[in-house]
Amino acid sequence: MYPNIDFTYLSEPDMIAAGVLDAKRCVEVCEETFSLLGKGDYLMGGANHNSHGLNIVFPKETKFPNMPVAGPDRRFAAMPGYLGGRFDVCGNKWYGSNHANGEKGLPRSILTMMLNDKDTGAPLALMSANLLSAARTGGVPGVAAKHLANKDAKVVSVVGCGPINKACFTAIMTQMGSVKKVVCFDLFLDKAQELASWAAAEYGVEAIGVDDTEAGFRDADVITVAASRLKPLYFKDEWIKEGATILVSGPFNTDESFLTSAKIIYDHTSLQEAYVEDAIASGNKDAYYGGVIGGPFFRLIDAGKLPGLKDSTGLGDVVNGEKAGRENAKERVIFIACGMAVFDISWGFDLLQNAKAKGIGQSLNLWQKPHQG
Repeated sequence: MYPNIDFTYLSEPDMIAAGVLDAKRCVEVCEETFSLLGKGDYLMGGANHNSHGLNIVFPKETKFPNMPVAGPDRRFAAMPGYLGGRFDVCGNKWYGSNHANGEKGLPRSILTMMLNDKDTGAPLALMSANLLSAARTGGVPGVAAKHLANKDAKVVSVVGCGPINKACFTAIMTQMGSVKKVVCFDLFLDKAQELASWAAAEYGVEAIGVDDTEAGFRDADVITVAASRLKPLYFKDEWIKEGATILVSGPFNTDESFLTSAKIIYDHTSLQEAYVEDAIASGNKDAYYGGVIGGPFFRLIDAGKLPGLKDSTGLGDVVNGEKAGRENAKERVIFIACGMAVFDISWGFDLLQNAKAKGIGQSLNLWQKPHQG
């Protein structure tokens, strides 16, 4: 009871105990979130309420001895939002990233999540968010697989074999009951083979690891892409079979003929419009496009070769039955996911409810009575 404020702290082991690795449940929560997005019952940052987040990007040089300088994937980001429906809560994911972390035995990114009361701003929970973020990143293409992939898909290809795409693949497999073969592609063959061995043991399917790009794309029914940002990924139109579904969670390039002939479904068109607004504001739109997942599409929209975003389809529209997703078994479908804080909020909220019900976590006190009123 106010003015006393207690909130819940959930460590990574607490998050695991609360169910953060339950991919099937995560897909369900992400689908619920897409429905709310389609209805407009959410807010994110920026004047347009659709900003992905605010980034600190470090300079190449500085005169200040302690100020960080630019490095591979080195940045901080704050990703705030509000989500309505049964969640009805505000939250912010705080994201620090540095590729050099691996030299210290740390993951590239270290993330935390805060949930707050929508009225008072009081903290409700502070939680470890590396696994939460990976799970919801996977849950998004999991929802897309449910609504866009052919149900008789036999071959899944995993392009990029890091932890994020492992989460994507895990979520996708909760929706794909007919898969017989998994192809794992990575520039580092040992990583591809390691994921293939895990997939074979986990799902009882044939699984192979490859380091040839064409082998990672050709003849696959469902392809999940979450490759490294450090080396551009390019695939050819001719490698993508009839009826294939490509679920994109990382940067890529491909033939214009593929992008203009496939059906494109975005995670949320308003988010993509916000990216374009930011690109214009940056003063170098083309360079900005080069740094975002939707860049290849935005260039073609600007050139009049693809429909504008206002005339395009978001997955929330498909979930809510407002627009069509896949319309026949032969069309090739591309789904583009760029990441939205509302998914961290919804999955974090769901896990907080689980933790409370199971008595998981530590209660922390902000104050019993504020020193200043």
